[in-house]
Order: sequence, then C-alpha cells, then structure tokens
Amino acid sequence: MQETTTRGSVRARRVWLVGAAAAVIAAGLTTHLVGSGPVAGLLGDALYAVMVYLVLAFLLPRSRALVIGACALALCTCVELFQLTGLPALWADSFWPARLVLGAGFSPLDLIAYALGAGLATAGDLVFARQRRNV
Repeated sequence: MQETTTRGSVRARRVWLVGAAAAVIAAGLTTHLVGSGPVAGLLGDALYAVMVYLVLAFLLPRSRALVIGACALALCTCVELFQLTGLPALWADSFWPARLVLGAGFSPLDLIAYALGAGLATAGDLVFARQRRNV
C-alpha cells in the first residue's frame, strides 16, 4: 500500500511541476518578448533558474528541495560561466533558441538573479510540500 501512495504522490508532484513549468515558460517568454532593460533581463534570468529547478524536480521528484535548489543554482552558474567561452553567442547567431537556453554574454548580475530564482523556487517548493502534507 505504501508503494502505491508513493507512486501517487510522485505522479501528483510531477503534474504540479508541469503546470508550474508551463506558467514559468509563459512568464519567461512574455518577459523576453515584451520586456526590455535590466529589470526584464534580471527577471528573465530568475525565471530561467526557476525553470531549471522545476526540470530537476521533475526528473528527481523524491529529492530534497534544498538539494534540487543547490543543483539548479550550480547548473545555472555553469551555463553563465560557459558564456565566457563565446561559444553560446556563436551558437545563438546560428540558431536563435540557443540564446534562450544558453544565453549569449556573461554578466555577474545574472548570477545574482539565478540565486534569487533558485532560492524562490526552493522556498516555494518547501511551502507547497508542507501544504500537501497537511491536506
């Protein structure tokens, strides 16, 4: 009986994560297409980190939120540092969706936005997990 409950809770968590990811993608694309300036850029980067968190949580649904948050921040940091090589900018010139995934130019402010996004995603996941347990 416990295994059925665990499978059911993993399935429910994944459904919630897919819904959250759809909302984050919509918000991120809207920010990218409509917004401009540094605030839109930082918001887009924070949403990117939230999306990375959601993907990792979907792939590893039984992992702790703090571990997922740390991994999301580490992955975003690696992507940002990879931009120092110039390869993402070259790829973005040839295939524009690469810019959405890998960015194009390094900015230390992006690292702050990633930390905020991963932190907010982690905090939100912890709050929702507590609410799911209490229901």
